[in-house]
Amino acid sequence: MPPRNKPTLRQRRLGAELRKLRTAAGLTTEAAAALLDVPRTNIPNMESGRSGISAERVRTLAKNYDCEDTDLVDALASMATDRSEGWWEAHRHALPSGLLDIAELEWHAQHLRVGLTVHMPGILQTEEHARALFQHVIPRLPAEAVEARVALRAGRQAVLDRPGPPTVHVVLHEAALRMQFGGRHAARHQLEHLLTASERPHVTVHILPFEAGGFPGAGQSVIYVRERVPQLDTVQLDSTHGPDFLHSEAQLGKYRAHLDEMETLALTAKASRDLIRAIANDL
Repeated sequence: MPPRNKPTLRQRRLGAELRKLRTAAGLTTEAAAALLDVPRTNIPNMESGRSGISAERVRTLAKNYDCEDTDLVDALASMATDRSEGWWEAHRHALPSGLLDIAELEWHAQHLRVGLTVHMPGILQTEEHARALFQHVIPRLPAEAVEARVALRAGRQAVLDRPGPPTVHVVLHEAALRMQFGGRHAARHQLEHLLTASERPHVTVHILPFEAGGFPGAGQSVIYVRERVPQLDTVQLDSTHGPDFLHSEAQLGKYRAHLDEMETLALTAKASRDLIRAIANDL
């Protein structure tokens, strides 16, 4: 099978973790290939995500690399086993790969922690709200590109209804509640949608009020994605050039602390719902 031209985020991450195990073992690509009895080029292709890899081969590599973390090895083997195409692949011809990577990341998550100042979480946005956001992208998007993005964002909400959905913990600044993307009617509908979502047993929404003052990372949009083992966690940040994905331990620790402090300053879930409802009623 020829190498993949554009491996997904999950495929790249599996390869990156295998590379970490190899370098921790002090092995070169040549030595790793010799232990596996494959051509040397097979190792870089696996580690870049360009080549598929079986769960059995993942376990063989982990053994060759003297990795004794069975939970990590099991999680990596599970990543290799899952070769099904997600629903987001239907959009690959029309959208940037980074947007699809977010959908893939959320779909496989165990837990999502979200911290936002101005925007609503992507998986809790109404189509009307999302459309208003994408209509302000610079350079302007043609109508069909806007609708493709709206369809993907709406599709991301399916993760909340999948078997064994991730727990979702959101901290929103009050400013996000008062933004009127799409006008007053759209804003009210969005807040009502947020309230409904917050009543799900696996979704919690806390509001960080203006009165709380300063907090770390003000202005950033952060999604912390927890996987089966902490080594596979990922932070996704929004930017004008597209999503950024971070997974070094230093970066993960920084954003865990960032979200911890936001949660400490935020209102209780009940007080948060009361504030959301009050702002919606004023619109």
